[in-house]
Amino acid sequence: MEKTELTNAQKQNRVRQRISQASIDPDKYEYIPAKEQNDHVKADQYQRVAIYARVSTDNPMQTTSFELQQKYYEELVAQHPQWVLVKIYADEGKSGTTMQHRDGFNEMLADADAGKIDLIIVKNISRFARNVVDCLSIIRKLSEKKIGVLFESEAIYSLNDDSHMALSFQATIAEQESRTRSRSMETSLRMRLDHGLPLTPELLGFMKNQDGKLVVNPETYKIPKLMFYMYLYGYSTQQIADTLTKLSKRTYLGNLKWTASGVAASMRNERYCGDVLTRKRFTKFAADVHDQKSFKNRGEKPQSHYRDDHEAIIDRNDFLAVQRIMNNARFGGTSLLPELQVIPDGLLKGFVIVHPKWGSFTKEDYIAVCRSVDSNPAEESRLEVREGSFDLTGYEVADFKLFSDQSVPAIMLHKDSIAFSVAGIREMDLKDNYVELLVHPLRKEIAVRPTNKDNRCAIQWANGVRGNRHSRSVAAKAYIQTLYQIFGWEQDNNYKLYGRIYRDGQDAACIYAGTNASVYIKNNEVTVEDATGQNISRQGKRIRGVVGNFGQGVGNGYYVEKSMTELRNLTRQEWQTRLAGQMVSTGTELQVTSYDELRSFIQEELGELFEEDVQK
Repeated sequence: MEKTELTNAQKQNRVRQRISQASIDPDKYEYIPAKEQNDHVKADQYQRVAIYARVSTDNPMQTTSFELQQKYYEELVAQHPQWVLVKIYADEGKSGTTMQHRDGFNEMLADADAGKIDLIIVKNISRFARNVVDCLSIIRKLSEKKIGVLFESEAIYSLNDDSHMALSFQATIAEQESRTRSRSMETSLRMRLDHGLPLTPELLGFMKNQDGKLVVNPETYKIPKLMFYMYLYGYSTQQIADTLTKLSKRTYLGNLKWTASGVAASMRNERYCGDVLTRKRFTKFAADVHDQKSFKNRGEKPQSHYRDDHEAIIDRNDFLAVQRIMNNARFGGTSLLPELQVIPDGLLKGFVIVHPKWGSFTKEDYIAVCRSVDSNPAEESRLEVREGSFDLTGYEVADFKLFSDQSVPAIMLHKDSIAFSVAGIREMDLKDNYVELLVHPLRKEIAVRPTNKDNRCAIQWANGVRGNRHSRSVAAKAYIQTLYQIFGWEQDNNYKLYGRIYRDGQDAACIYAGTNASVYIKNNEVTVEDATGQNISRQGKRIRGVVGNFGQGVGNGYYVEKSMTELRNLTRQEWQTRLAGQMVSTGTELQVTSYDELRSFIQEELGELFEEDVQK
């Protein structure tokens, strides 16, 4: 008969039951005390005693320690007739490096502050607090109220006159031990990952086999599958949460109440498509251990991605499609698999249209799409110098930034918005207040061209009416980070690009050059060394500088500048600023589960709750 593997919870319950039922036959047991009793506190004095016990993990072996701590201290208090046990305050599965989430500990301090406790007994300093600042601060506050703390292992009683130095020393050791333990765990984790042994906690829809690998749980796998299928079909995360609640489906923790955020978090988990991505979060240690916090890993720590590590519940294409939809939904997008559009010819050849609500495209996507029609953007037309003409080779047209730029078309980019200068808006003199935003990732240029409100890629760049328009801030959270990556900019800085307007009859376009753009850096982030040799000026709370090596020149070469001006003389056929973008897919097309298959599975699982009006 195959042996049934117990879960951690079952093991812990067995430990608790065994310890609670443990007893000693007094006829067969003898307690032999030490020759000299050393209670550190007056045993014959009335004391309201609190016990604090803690273990930092939920491992069954730690549960044994936790239960034994409680049983031991109950007996200890009983041995002192003048002592009254107030309560055993306990935190199971909590770290001692911070005060956060230690509910039992914080409850004990609150009761002490309320005058309910005279003495606190704890096994050792590391159980109490693993950093010097917290430990000494708490001890000092308790001492002011004449509340003593007895650390058994170190034989330290906080109300003794000579305890302060010993406490400081022992607390420092405990803090260092915590740091050492964390580094050891970090090394152990890295060794596991390097040898293909990722940590894979259990997840709704999965269970573990005898080798510790995730396998599909036949009883629960349909719950996450239903989430993904409903989302692909058109349900929102809130609708999915409400439906699962109505169906009385349980979360991984056993709750019957589902939330939209919980559903979204589940659908972000790559383990459902058979992959494992490690170290999604990491703990950053500050100078004081108590300041450590958990952060989302955005490249600060190495990660390991294991593809096809285990059996999948969701097809990889479905998983990737859901990720793209969720990325776009953050900014109001609703398209299933949006595609980038690139201008195939004319003045704006190679420019990629930026959709204001699509946030799932990367720098590499933009470059790949641009190269599909403009593989050699660096080649520029050269003008020959006729014999007898004055050769202006080597001369430069002075950059706008050397003079006042109030009358120059410009675009200002912030970390979450963009804004266009009034000069550019009025000079373009468009019929409507809407434009398309385009970017050439290889030339490092941004362009705008007129459009109408009904265009799904339209952005409103101005307010007011023709002849009296003014600038407005345009939300850009969906794409601004990608633009910064394309231009190689720092995310915390603001940037200003200067443009030129090209016009042919009713057609117009403005192209903003990213080379030698102005950068606005916070004053407190610029040092004297940073400013050496740079062209900077202070403007309010930021310092204005120039992107790139401005010392190499003051503008474009004369003939380069003249060739740009010659663009204004293109024929209408060559112009084509209104040429529709060419749809280009970024990467392999995803083979998403068909509409009929999605509908069939959802209808089967939802039964009478199935509603046709939520379909796409």
